[in-house]
Amino acid sequence: MSPAFRTMDVEPRTKGILLEPFVHQVGGHSCVLRFNETTLCKPLIPREHQFYETLPAEMRKFTPQYKGDHGSVDLVDNSDCEPKSKLLRWTNKKHVLEAEKTPKDWVRQHRKEEKLKSHKLEEEFEWLKKSEVLYYSVEKKGNISSQLKHYNPWSMKCHQQQLQRMKENAKHRNQYKFILLENLTSRYEVPCVLDLKMGTRQHGDDASEEKAANQIRKCQQSTSAVIGVRVCGMQVYQAGTGQLMFMNKYHGRKLSVQGFKEALFQFFHNGRCLRRELLGPVLKKLTELKAVLERQESYRFYSSSLLVIYDGKEWPEVALDSDAEDLEDLSEESADESAGAYAYKPVSASSVDVRMIDFAHTTCRLFGEDSVVHEGQDAGYIFGLQSLIDIVTEISEESGE
Repeated sequence: MSPAFRTMDVEPRTKGILLEPFVHQVGGHSCVLRFNETTLCKPLIPREHQFYETLPAEMRKFTPQYKGDHGSVDLVDNSDCEPKSKLLRWTNKKHVLEAEKTPKDWVRQHRKEEKLKSHKLEEEFEWLKKSEVLYYSVEKKGNISSQLKHYNPWSMKCHQQQLQRMKENAKHRNQYKFILLENLTSRYEVPCVLDLKMGTRQHGDDASEEKAANQIRKCQQSTSAVIGVRVCGMQVYQAGTGQLMFMNKYHGRKLSVQGFKEALFQFFHNGRCLRRELLGPVLKKLTELKAVLERQESYRFYSSSLLVIYDGKEWPEVALDSDAEDLEDLSEESADESAGAYAYKPVSASSVDVRMIDFAHTTCRLFGEDSVVHEGQDAGYIFGLQSLIDIVTEISEESGE
């Protein structure tokens, strides 16, 4: 058990902690689950686990806080919950599927239903591939953050596919280990998230020839080969139109360099205007990260991503002759009616975040069992960072900042 969780008592199996889908996952294929408000669970992959255990101190501010590895997952059908959240329960002991305790005929019927569900998931995922950019209208006067839980198509598909895999493997393996990571979106009311696949190479040193060829093809056919970065997923709330926009990796792979730039512009646009005040802090963090990575010897961050996160929620700003206390109980509706006295402006630009994630294929000389040891910097990743800096700078200059 991780030291950070020694004082946390995991309840008995009948009252296990429900692991829900992480609704702000916009890229990747590994299902991320919500442990609590500030902590996420991610399936433990030895190489990624080793990365976090040996993480250089100066890189920690650019990665999610690592909270250790803890426990296992038991599949339980919780009939009291909604379908979206009944899927997984957290336990700290090894258990088996509830289905194993039921009559054989029920098990047979259950497996038949699961097979049908699997085919349905495949059909839905094919639809998701075709629907590369989706827009959803939300109720602006309602709780926007709660509405987000029901819209993110990528998060739900990852969750459903992961659950299906775990169910299919249950007779061979009924214990699943996770690492615990900081929930980077927890301090944002309406998180806008951009997932960027970094570097000119995505396959790890241990990849099969087929896998390597497939990853090389994806890089060559996308902006990865040209500028060292491509869009892997995006979620942005456009307050001006009251819409949530989702872009998936299939669309990101098709973008030209100009299309990539336009996607970044769209990410920082709230439907009324460009969020210019975010660009400076983003550039500062990207420049700092680039300097840190230039000092890392032998690291290769193959197939890792870079997250950019900010708050899409707009907050009322007090006019110069107004008292800040007057706004404590001001609702959005009354603020709209008082447009002459108050104007909606975004929360402080310091809330923008830039973090590296996904280290399942990372390598460095500290990983003693690796057959290949690289020398010097990860030039492909650094190239992608510089391209990103250049493009954000262009957007900033062209917008008049």
